Amino acid sequence: MTTHTHMLSGTAGKIAVHVSGPTDGPAVLMTHSILSSSMMWREQASLLAATGWRVICADTRGHGQSECHTQSCSMDDLATDSLAVLDGLHIEKAHYIGLSLGGMSGAGFGIQHSDRLLSLVLCDCRADMPTPMGDVWNDRMASATQDGCQSLAVPTTERWFGAPFLASNSTTAKAFQDTISQTQVNGFLSCARAIQGLNYLDRISQIKVPTTLIVGANDGPLPQAMQDMQQKIHSSHLEVIPTAGHLPNIDQPHLFNAALMRHFFHHIQGSQA
Repeated sequence: MTTHTHMLSGTAGKIAVHVSGPTDGPAVLMTHSILSSSMMWREQASLLAATGWRVICADTRGHGQSECHTQSCSMDDLATDSLAVLDGLHIEKAHYIGLSLGGMSGAGFGIQHSDRLLSLVLCDCRADMPTPMGDVWNDRMASATQDGCQSLAVPTTERWFGAPFLASNSTTAKAFQDTISQTQVNGFLSCARAIQGLNYLDRISQIKVPTTLIVGANDGPLPQAMQDMQQKIHSSHLEVIPTAGHLPNIDQPHLFNAALMRHFFHHIQGSQA
């Protein structure tokens, strides 16, 4: 798969986007979890590009190759970054896929910029952040500030995948731990504060584009949270990936890819708008 990287202007600095697939294919914008980068979508990007879509994988501010000149932002700011990517590439409408942080900001994008969307796929996310859940980020931010994001590499991957998966998939474990370690502290702090301020649940019924929700069955409280979201988003569909954790595209890729392609083949007529 040939990939071209573009550095586009964003409010927090340059945004790195990695584009693959046919230039005349319908656009798919992919956004990732906090402490990751577009590397987490490599398999799905290859699959979509080979199937005829123009795939745009964006590195979130302060993650991957993207810059971040601030230590605080809102979820609306991250949605605005996605808008900047579409504008920078002169794309009128796109499908959107977001996981975790990318799913949260995707909900905001769907609320605020539905005129730029063909469809939404929101994965392993929620639309609100109860205070006890938001507070867990305080210790993580303190650790990153004191010791860098490498201090978060092992505990984060253990939460995402579980120790048994990491032990039996050492290459994947190293790839994600290296990516976490290389995340800019500014980027992590900004996005963690955006997560703490997440507050879209009362407005997600405003999302009017075709929407599929995907979640790992073993991803803590998120299956229930995403069921609550599904009930509020008109005509949306929920897919639960069995025996998967927080990144089902990595630990159950075949099942995740099948769910993803069901979404796209179901909405293929809209993708050609």
